[in-house]
Amino acid sequence: MSQVQIVDAAFFDALSEQARTADRGRRNFNFHASTSDSCNRLLNAVEPGSYIRPHRHLDPGKDETFVVLRGRFGFATFDDTGRITLAALLDARSDRNVVNVPHGIYHTLVALMPGSVFFEAKAGPFVPLGKAELAPWAPAEKSEPAAAYLASLERLFRDGDGVTRSAIARSD
Repeated sequence: MSQVQIVDAAFFDALSEQARTADRGRRNFNFHASTSDSCNRLLNAVEPGSYIRPHRHLDPGKDETFVVLRGRFGFATFDDTGRITLAALLDARSDRNVVNVPHGIYHTLVALMPGSVFFEAKAGPFVPLGKAELAPWAPAEKSEPAAAYLASLERLFRDGDGVTRSAIARSD
């Protein structure tokens, strides 16, 4: 990108509208010029009901940082068996709105409010997730069990305070 870009509420509104009408319920906007750039920086607009399959990044250079800019997300990490090891509410209007995820840790985000947007940064180049990076105990996107699994994650954040929770039922 060769010019300064200022992001305002109207930009978030437009990106969120695109997410609302997208098949997966989310839309990203890349600040980096190419997926091969050494640093990937992007906005992710995610709507409630969008399922982000728990995953990890095995490349030691692929730690991720998320900054919630608008709305609210549930964030969870998991052990290798699917047991939740950390659950936290991330809210743009609170003092808890940033998370850094080291490589190798299974994690997911759950949108809890319409119009939710986060900023993501991680090392490039972009590489699609490999089979070993997808949580084997979590259902695939668009599979029949995915909706029930997402609902269980949503309940975790809706029914509790969102601070360090124990395991929930796995999808198997």
